Amino acid sequence: MSGLEPTGTVGTNTVHRRRPPRWILLTIALFIGLFYAYDVWEAIGNLVGLNLQAQSLDTQLSGFGWAVLIFAVLLPVLVYALAFWLGRNRAFGVQALTLLVGLCAVAALSLDIATVFGLGRLIA
Repeated sequence: MSGLEPTGTVGTNTVHRRRPPRWILLTIALFIGLFYAYDVWEAIGNLVGLNLQAQSLDTQLSGFGWAVLIFAVLLPVLVYALAFWLGRNRAFGVQALTLLVGLCAVAALSLDIATVFGLGRLIA
């Protein structure tokens, strides 16, 4: 015997990982969630604003336009839920980084939606 293991035990080592306090994880998620909420607010503003602009031109949003604008409203909510779920039992930094990467993805997709589908494609 080498003296490293006590007699009668099998060589199993269990590592207990300490979980971060739940309130800190929720604080991080809520703080970054405010930026996601701002993206939702912007998307709702685009939906209402483009609808009013189309009405002022004596036309309306097309079905495709409604789909794109509603997708833009739902996108930040879905990405936040996914990022929160992926980072729920991780360390502080990993959770914050996961939420920030999701926020960057939402910003890139929202910009891409605005660039690709201009007002001309969204109205009938």
